Amino acid sequence: MSNNRPETGSFFARDREWHPPAFTPWYKTSVLRSPQKAMISLDNTISEITGPVFGHNMLGELDDDLIHNFARPGESAIGQRIIVYGRVLDERGRGVPGALLEFWQANAGGRYRHKKEGYMAPLDPNFGGCGRTITDEDGAYAFRTIKPGPYPWPNGPNDWRPAHIHFSIFGHGFAQRLITQMYFEGDPLIWKCPIVRTIPDKAAIEQLVAALDMEATIPMDARAYKFDIVLRGRRSTMFENRLEGN
Repeated sequence: MSNNRPETGSFFARDREWHPPAFTPWYKTSVLRSPQKAMISLDNTISEITGPVFGHNMLGELDDDLIHNFARPGESAIGQRIIVYGRVLDERGRGVPGALLEFWQANAGGRYRHKKEGYMAPLDPNFGGCGRTITDEDGAYAFRTIKPGPYPWPNGPNDWRPAHIHFSIFGHGFAQRLITQMYFEGDPLIWKCPIVRTIPDKAAIEQLVAALDMEATIPMDARAYKFDIVLRGRRSTMFENRLEGN
């Protein structure tokens, strides 16, 4: 007889060597952020799984269209128009329905809309740089945006972040949140980035790289990139938080 109750015990173990060490001196902020004590793994509780929850009616009509959701009427964001799509999968390879995905990024020039942004690239008045969507019954998602530009950051004398999009994935409650970054196929800066180089396994890095999919493009409009997110298991997507495995 099937059991549809949510799992609350331990899940498939993560491979510790799949994730970067917490202390990586060439990524300067890890020096202060790295924990001073050994990490522990905790089982999920019913309260973490069941609430608080988000409502599906919280999404706006253009939340999944970053080209237009902050643009003036009749205008659109500047840059290479792209579609990002994929699936959110569990440790068994099944699609995760109803997951809330939030995403944020720099504009086509590599600049964020943030009051503390220090890069000289211009702001795009028609680009806010953030959006959200919810996975369908098969765990699929898609959104439209412009391809972000790379940008310098004050880690070393000449360090640049590769073009990337940040993802935040919520489960069925706000206590279930994972954060990761998506890079773009063919970008040489991926392999020069001090943050990326903290990941010891090349296969783990490649899993963060979205594949160009010319079959899913919209002719004369937008290219497409495919990016699947695996939530658990020994070969899950590399997340920036919850490295303890929950």
